[in-house]
Amino acid sequence: MHYGNGKTTPCEDVLPNQISTCSDLNTTAFVDRMIRVENPDLIIFTGDNIYGFDATDAEKSLNSAFAPAIRSNLSWAAILGNHDQESTLSREGVMRHIVRMRHTLSQLNPPVSDAPDIDGFGNYNLQIRGVEASKFENKSALNLYLLDSGDYSTVSSIPGYGWIKPSQQFWFQQTSLKLKNAYMKKPQPQKDSAPGLAYFHIPLPEFASFDSTNFTGVKQEGISSPSINSGFFTTMLEAGDVKAVFTGHDHVNDFCGVLSGINLCYAGGFGYHAYGKAGWDRRARVVLATLEKTEKKSWGAVKSIRTWKRLDDQHLTTIDSQVLWTKTSSGRRRKRIQSGL
Repeated sequence: MHYGNGKTTPCEDVLPNQISTCSDLNTTAFVDRMIRVENPDLIIFTGDNIYGFDATDAEKSLNSAFAPAIRSNLSWAAILGNHDQESTLSREGVMRHIVRMRHTLSQLNPPVSDAPDIDGFGNYNLQIRGVEASKFENKSALNLYLLDSGDYSTVSSIPGYGWIKPSQQFWFQQTSLKLKNAYMKKPQPQKDSAPGLAYFHIPLPEFASFDSTNFTGVKQEGISSPSINSGFFTTMLEAGDVKAVFTGHDHVNDFCGVLSGINLCYAGGFGYHAYGKAGWDRRARVVLATLEKTEKKSWGAVKSIRTWKRLDDQHLTTIDSQVLWTKTSSGRRRKRIQSGL
């Protein structure tokens, strides 16, 4: 969102006739519109929630940025980008403020017993359990991994952005394995792990694997990934449960491409106090998990995961609807996750 100081913070890269009336409040209005039209079960903010240098009071800017989610009384979660800590709070301070806000599911980090030396702030797992009274009510049917991809390299010989560190990858591996083992236990043991989705801010180097022939959406700038490859894509590939990754960071890329069975997706440029492209509508991504219907007319495991984007135009136009993952089954129940704000 790149939220600044509200009404006094100007927009970037908008049409000339929008400049005089455009501010952070346009970002707020877009969040409100998305919530009304989608009525999601969960809202996920993918970092750079505030734009530090232009936010004179970090706590006040964070409160304003997340206000639409809070007043909607919906559950929401956030991770950090590379700009959140540039105002009056440290990176840890920003995340500590977020986890104290109303209706948030955000967590500072896993319990020390699970990850005593984990890097970053805002590494956590959200488990979406099955429907009450079904055989999946005590199992996580969909696992969300949210990670802190850092801000900038702290190694003098390595320039550029930060990356997901070995300690975070180890936590991810252990969490994925634990969830997989729980999913395969009675009642209703499953042959495979529950599908997972991963959210972090800075795209992996593997996002550069695509061209216009093998992705859905647009690529209008280079991939601003770390200058080294920390191997997290391979780590996810070996774990086997992550079906899609959603990142922010590159504002005028909004594509999804699949690599070795994992969808690599941009959430879509959202905030108005952030670079964009004049005349190219701000946008947000929606993810829809659909449950299968069992023979006993109960709800089962996740059957499919779909996504689309909405534009901040007059009609909140839907574009680029696509299926990210499917499991052969019958019936459906809908659960929405609105992401990429």
